Amino acid sequence: QVQLVESGGGLVQPGDSLRLSCEVSGFFLENYVIGWFRQGPGKEREGVSCFSSSNGRAYYSDSVKGRFTTSRDNAKNTVYLQMNNLKPEDTAVYFCALSVYGCSNHVAVGYDSRGQGTQVTVSS
Repeated sequence: QVQLVESGGGLVQPGDSLRLSCEVSGFFLENYVIGWFRQGPGKEREGVSCFSSSNGRAYYSDSVKGRFTTSRDNAKNTVYLQMNNLKPEDTAVYFCALSVYGCSNHVAVGYDSRGQGTQVTVSS
């Protein structure tokens, strides 16, 4: 059974940084993508980034490009979302999702499994 567990959220001030983790277990295929999504209060779900295991590249939405970075630690089966220069509009529940269908730009397509989410609040 595939499981994804996020951690690393919290309350920070504008301009601060956070690193979210997405630990994946129960999945053994080589080609997959990990998508990060967020949903802020009163907003629709938004794809933030999509990391492709096949080429090691990550793709980002315009709203986070240049501030967020995705990386992977194979030994820990974990994908990270490094978030720098956080803004109040980044406040949301963030969750990661696993897909075998690839990225459509910065969005993981047709994911089957996702984590429970972690709250990120950016406020002064």
